[in-house]
Amino acid sequence: MNRRALLALAAALPFAGAARAQTAAGRLILHEAVTSAHVKARNVSVWLPPGYETSDAAYPVLYMHDGQNLFDPSTANFGEWGVDEHLTRLIAGGQVRAPIVVGVWNTDLRLREYVPADLIAALPEDMRGDVQAVYGGPPLSDGYIRFLTEELKPFLDRTYRTLPGREDTLISGSSMGGLISLYAVMKRPDVFSAAACLSTHWPLKVEGLADGPALAAWRERLVSAWTGVIDRGLPAPGANRFYFDRGDETLDQFYAAFQTQVDAVFRRRGYGPGDFQSLVFPGAQHNEASWNQRLDVPLTFLLSPAPTRNP
Repeated sequence: MNRRALLALAAALPFAGAARAQTAAGRLILHEAVTSAHVKARNVSVWLPPGYETSDAAYPVLYMHDGQNLFDPSTANFGEWGVDEHLTRLIAGGQVRAPIVVGVWNTDLRLREYVPADLIAALPEDMRGDVQAVYGGPPLSDGYIRFLTEELKPFLDRTYRTLPGREDTLISGSSMGGLISLYAVMKRPDVFSAAACLSTHWPLKVEGLADGPALAAWRERLVSAWTGVIDRGLPAPGANRFYFDRGDETLDQFYAAFQTQVDAVFRRRGYGPGDFQSLVFPGAQHNEASWNQRLDVPLTFLLSPAPTRNP
């Protein structure tokens, strides 16, 4: 299908309203105000890799959260990831398979859409209300995952030349986007085969709880509940892959105790080097500049031309 026919098809479908822009390489298409039966409407950016419009090839698809921060500095209030620049260089060097990247923009309900509902449900009753209040209300993450899997993915698979199978459907995000990426694979391992979770924001504290023994005890109860959710929800090793990382400055410096216990769950469940990585980047902070700087690592994990898979 040529570009003119593709855009005509996009305009005729329920997710109407697509604007095009040339990025450093490849092409960026913006679908504005995409509606859903499950979550608030939002923009969705679709990056087509170099060569897409001159070939008949089909491509794996990488879904990424906080989509306004991925490609265009004019829409990135906190800095741009430069996903298109990273991938263009990695593709040219043969280090990754060329993907279609779907940048799902966030909304003012971001915290509620990204916090895993199963985590909130698993908390002790005396903690649940306080934690839920931090996120502004009941979690909306199950609806967000339904939007991704039941509405957005079918539209994209109809509109673009995708490889629609689970082996070629990947998901990634940072901070709260790391949480929802992990949760998406746990809830729908039949749709997503791999997740890359950068600076995953394990919940830290409740307003009004001072630092000290009380806060330490509160965090221990919370991480115990969350690791239990992961232990019960992880798919069996062999078919899914997970990448985690963190820095050791700003907000990332508080993640070590949480991530260490989460890593232990993965290893106890039988995940090995081929399907699980957890890395630390000394000096990295909790911001877009740091995620941009190390983005080659998770992209290569997700899109390696010959990924290591267990039999």
